[in-house]
Amino acid sequence: MILLSPFDMFYLSSRFYFLRTVWRIILPLQAITFPDFFLADIFTSMSKVFSDLERSVCRMVNRQVATIAWFEADSICGSHSVAIPLVLMLPYLWRLFQCLRQYKDTKEKTCLLNALKYSTAIPVIFLSALKYHVHPDQWVGFYRPLWLISSVVNSLYSFYWDIKRDWDLSILTRIFMFKNPSIWTYLLYGQNWVLYWVLGSNLVLRCTWTYKLSAHLRHNYLTVFTIAALEILRRWQWVFFRVENEWNKMTAKQNMEMSSDMPSEGDRLLDSSNHTV
Repeated sequence: MILLSPFDMFYLSSRFYFLRTVWRIILPLQAITFPDFFLADIFTSMSKVFSDLERSVCRMVNRQVATIAWFEADSICGSHSVAIPLVLMLPYLWRLFQCLRQYKDTKEKTCLLNALKYSTAIPVIFLSALKYHVHPDQWVGFYRPLWLISSVVNSLYSFYWDIKRDWDLSILTRIFMFKNPSIWTYLLYGQNWVLYWVLGSNLVLRCTWTYKLSAHLRHNYLTVFTIAALEILRRWQWVFFRVENEWNKMTAKQNMEMSSDMPSEGDRLLDSSNHTV
């Protein structure tokens, strides 16, 4: 209610900006800006949260709170509901459509490759949900291997994109010099182990995140809670390096524009107005 309050209190301008960005994410009909895809990326980490919210609203609407139906998988709001995978897919579909919109505006092929990354999450969610709608033998013999393969593809592709595109691997390769460490190591982070930790933890947590995207594994609440808490850490790390990379790009672009506007040494020497004859 505070978020939707029209009164000039609790940072009205910030709340309005947030709601406007959410609206732009849901309907990417305009050019995609950094806040649009930045918040949409964070929403992909909240897919399980959105699914749980949908489950809670469903149970309240259907009066299944504190009833035996809460534990029945076949109930309207049970674990077999098709709404679970649909809600889990939403953040990835939003981000997918953003990438397609970016490709329409820029014609850069990397936008299509980024869209492909988000599309790899859809088979993970869909195949997991099929467990409740196919024969157990079919699940074990055919669909579960497909789910495992799609999970590996999604995890590795996402990890690669994090370090190559979102964090700019070209900088990291200059830092990872064992005998001759780059000056970036000390100016940016101080210690090499920080980046080793970020890369290693990001790879592991990218793989474990698949657990939360899988509806048939959501019954182990302690494991799901632990992975959700670790995802907060992973996403914080991602945000830190992603914002820094964007800042570096903006700074480099500004420096290039400033250098192009400044006359070269030869131009200054040839400019007669700068000399007295």
